[in-house]
Amino acid sequence: MEPVVLSLGGSVLVDEEPDITYIRKLAKILIGISVIRKLYVVTGGGRIARYYIRAGRDLGADEGYLDEMGIEVTRLNARLLITALGDHANHSPPRSYDDAVHSGRLHSIVVMGGVSPGITTDAVSALLAERVRASILVNATSVDGAYTADPKKDPNAKRIPSMNHADLVKLIGSHTGAGPHHVFDPVGAGVLGRSKIQLAIVDGKDLKNLRDALEGKKFKGTLVQ
Repeated sequence: MEPVVLSLGGSVLVDEEPDITYIRKLAKILIGISVIRKLYVVTGGGRIARYYIRAGRDLGADEGYLDEMGIEVTRLNARLLITALGDHANHSPPRSYDDAVHSGRLHSIVVMGGVSPGITTDAVSALLAERVRASILVNATSVDGAYTADPKKDPNAKRIPSMNHADLVKLIGSHTGAGPHHVFDPVGAGVLGRSKIQLAIVDGKDLKNLRDALEGKKFKGTLVQ
């Protein structure tokens, strides 16, 4: 089966608290798709991870330690989704790409969080997509695509239906420190560009649209190719 990687934003999966109804619906969709596609899901830490990172930074933790705190949150989010998926997924989040590839031989759905300090889960999902030779990575985030500016701050921001990888890198720029919040990670964008892996950016709460993107159908959002 063709492999597809889903980068699932932490704040989509768990905002202030887990949305059990949403998680159950998401799990049902992923189980259905796993019949025709090999699914690899990388869960982010989202707002909860940023809470811990901000508190840790105020308490004097260095950036490497803050990254490790964030990674633990991503793995908790992974375990939450794994619980909803039951026997369709691995029972423990892989801690490396090798582990993820091995889990893919045993399960129709593989769910994992972060891997190591200094790299976001978007970049992890891009490197995983490269490793498993996925043709597309679907980024389920809190907005319905890439915009010319932050749509939550600029009412004149316009959604960009399609772009190439170089344009994406220019749009997102660069970041430093633990817990960045961009439409996609610049390191991950570079990985996708070098391996010519398509990126679909969609609203993770719109489950029908998310399913369409994962199944390779027409979707609302941004396609990077």
